[in-house]
Amino acid sequence: MLCSVTAGKDKCFEASSCILVELNCCEGDILLLLDSSGSVTTSEFSSFLTFTASLLHPFTLGRGHVRVALLLVGTTPHLEFSLDVHSNQESLLRALQSVNQQQGDTNTKAAIEVAQRLLSDTDGDVPKVLLWLTDGVQTGDVEEAMSELKARGVYVLIVYTIHGNHRVLQRVATPPLESHLYSVDMESIDIITDDLREAIIKIIRAERLSVGRLTSHSAVLQWRPVLADDSGHYELSYKAVDDQRSEKTTVLPSSSSQAELTQLQPDTTYTASLRPESNQQLHSTLSVQFTTLPDVLSPAEVTLSDPGPRQVRVSWGPLQPDRVQRYTLEYGAIPSGRVHTVDVSNQKSSVFLRNLEPGTRYLITVSALHRDGKEAAMSVRACTQEEARPALTDLRLTLTDRLEGNEVQASWQTNTEGLKGYWVSWERKGSQNSQSERSLSTAYLPPSPPSVRLAYLAPNSQVCVSPVYSSGRGDGICCTAKTNGG
Repeated sequence: MLCSVTAGKDKCFEASSCILVELNCCEGDILLLLDSSGSVTTSEFSSFLTFTASLLHPFTLGRGHVRVALLLVGTTPHLEFSLDVHSNQESLLRALQSVNQQQGDTNTKAAIEVAQRLLSDTDGDVPKVLLWLTDGVQTGDVEEAMSELKARGVYVLIVYTIHGNHRVLQRVATPPLESHLYSVDMESIDIITDDLREAIIKIIRAERLSVGRLTSHSAVLQWRPVLADDSGHYELSYKAVDDQRSEKTTVLPSSSSQAELTQLQPDTTYTASLRPESNQQLHSTLSVQFTTLPDVLSPAEVTLSDPGPRQVRVSWGPLQPDRVQRYTLEYGAIPSGRVHTVDVSNQKSSVFLRNLEPGTRYLITVSALHRDGKEAAMSVRACTQEEARPALTDLRLTLTDRLEGNEVQASWQTNTEGLKGYWVSWERKGSQNSQSERSLSTAYLPPSPPSVRLAYLAPNSQVCVSPVYSSGRGDGICCTAKTNGG
């Protein structure tokens, strides 16, 4: 079976063996405003959905391409799906196939107010299209709301049945009406597919030259391809605004979509133009103006990462190996620590400092010696983390006075490196006349031996032992002493 698709000169797709080939030419937001009220027959509603799927089929979907949302008109507006939901045709087709008609009244004005909010929240730099699919029988008071939409730059395109209110719809649609307003017999609605799609493409075709990345000495220019493979070439020209003699021109293949301009002057305004050359079709010349960033001498920024008690990573940028001979890193403890120096290759942009003192503030300076004799430096302050404080392990309580039953031997284990001693706390029992009284006792013990005998413990006394280091107290352990009377 043979089939074909008419490919007009402004279309971003072409037909080959019944397959629509997508070309990356369009970017914009399309909001489908579909009449889902009771005045639309079930057959008409189904035909509108089928028509929409066919209309949108060639477009590449997703952010940076074409985004599609569907808003249903009924007694209450219903947002079937928003702009960022579908990023491929399969997902969009499944969603359109599962839409249910709302029935109810034709409250189009309320739906347009929702549309205003939806399109106001989108990227203001991309074209926006509202495609209204309706029987046009009960349009309501929509002219003012539609005028507000158009005033915000939204293109209003309308497809309606032959029974619609022609005068109202003519005032609502965005000119030119011959390509933006269609009255159709639903049984042959497919005959307008190509013309309507061409009208949408003219609105959202992304023919523009933009700057993707900019530095003091370079710029990356980007554009959407408008030439078919092997059908021509691009001529890219650029020059400084204040120096017309600086113009340079380069020829790029038809498959190109970006080019990097190098050896530019810092803090200088340039103009660039891109002319697509093809013997098949006439294309417009694209242009852009940009200003390079002021000259930056490395290091322009210094950052710290991977901190620890005895380490920290120092990074700097931008890396400029063609302009820098070497880097020198100096660091010392504040306020009067010994200063250490490290020489670094011009190919490196970070150094890992080790063997630092825990819990200490350091002043770190990164200097660059440039090939032209200039020097640049930047300093930061760093603070190493406190060293870890090992926790106490294995606290044991042994009853030593079998007769009275209120004396225990406490013993424990811990990491002895850096250990200064122990804090021990327990509850003493009150006097014989006041057995209910309990008092908390504490004691600081030397690091050795790791044990102590505690007497006159209150019944079920809590005995707690914590290790003490030069940097503070580590985590301890508490145990209950099962003494007599407990």
